[in-house]
Amino acid sequence: MKFIISSTALLRSLLKISGVLSTSSTLPILEDFLFELKDKKLKITASDLETTMSVEIDTDKAEDPGVVAIPAKMLLDIMKTFPELPVTISVNMDTMSVEIFAGEGKYKLVGHRSDEFPQVPVLENITTLDLNASILLNAFNKTLFATGNDELRPVMSGVLCEITEDNLTFVATDAHKLVRYRRPDIKPGNIASFILPKKPLNHLKNILSDDEAVEVKLEYNDTNAVMIFDDITLICRLIDGKYPNYEAVIPTQNPFKLVADRKSLLNALRRVSIFGSKSTHQVRFKISGKELMLTAEDIDFSSEAKERLTCSYEGEDIEIGFNSRFFQDMLNTLETNNVVLEMSAPNRAGILLPEKAEDDPEDILMLIMPVMLTS
Repeated sequence: MKFIISSTALLRSLLKISGVLSTSSTLPILEDFLFELKDKKLKITASDLETTMSVEIDTDKAEDPGVVAIPAKMLLDIMKTFPELPVTISVNMDTMSVEIFAGEGKYKLVGHRSDEFPQVPVLENITTLDLNASILLNAFNKTLFATGNDELRPVMSGVLCEITEDNLTFVATDAHKLVRYRRPDIKPGNIASFILPKKPLNHLKNILSDDEAVEVKLEYNDTNAVMIFDDITLICRLIDGKYPNYEAVIPTQNPFKLVADRKSLLNALRRVSIFGSKSTHQVRFKISGKELMLTAEDIDFSSEAKERLTCSYEGEDIEIGFNSRFFQDMLNTLETNNVVLEMSAPNRAGILLPEKAEDDPEDILMLIMPVMLTS
């Protein structure tokens, strides 16, 4: 097996899929890239058993097709040092020795037989949905931060994808905060619901294009989902289990409405929270008239901060506590100039919404649970 390829093209392809590699696996083969050469096409695959990701790339010259697993770390480390130049990779299929020729250098390492590498799952009874890459990227950016890390509740460590005839919805929650990202402008026409795991989505988020011209083909069945775009194919095992009824926790009657400048509120929260408790991250919101007073204190260190903001407010005066870290995460994720905070009582969840234009296709709702105020 032998081929010649551009060093930068190969490195770019390896980096696209390297995030899937397992670093703590008991199976050494999962620390390898699988190289498959067929005609002039090179297919490189990485897997951690749960997620498999492959990229296809054209070689400049190829002879003797074959399949070999090559240690990923060593290959990445050497490829990162090369300038743009043609690299020749030659594999002795009997001894599995891999030779890399680049410029005046010759480098040798030992590959592994491909039969130990996990089989790529073949999906049956699939449903297909074509989506815009920028829509998926937005959905993942807006929801992933709200997923949980509780190993006892694995369903909450992923993102729920709900497909209905009228819209496409992504939901993430960790029981303290919840994000619902809905696109009413997408009408898939069929009905499905599944939970996508966090790790492959975080990786996709880094390589998905924001280009509206890029299409992603989403294929799914009861156990797996596949996303295909450009030269990439990602297959991930879905999280098994029933997602909590998120609609039931979203309060519908929220008579108190606060409208504030997003950046001013975010920066004030950043400043005030420095002086607050490092264990509860509690910040007190005291709203009266057209004034919002943010207060945080840490009794153990006798530190305290207060900051006043002007806002637009409808409703009775209210004092409510929120976790400043969660609130900052939400404000960071939103992009509008103004945000709307809807409330009903100090012990009921607050709803954070972007103040958006009429023609905005994104329907984003963020829910944050209050924290008990210490008097």
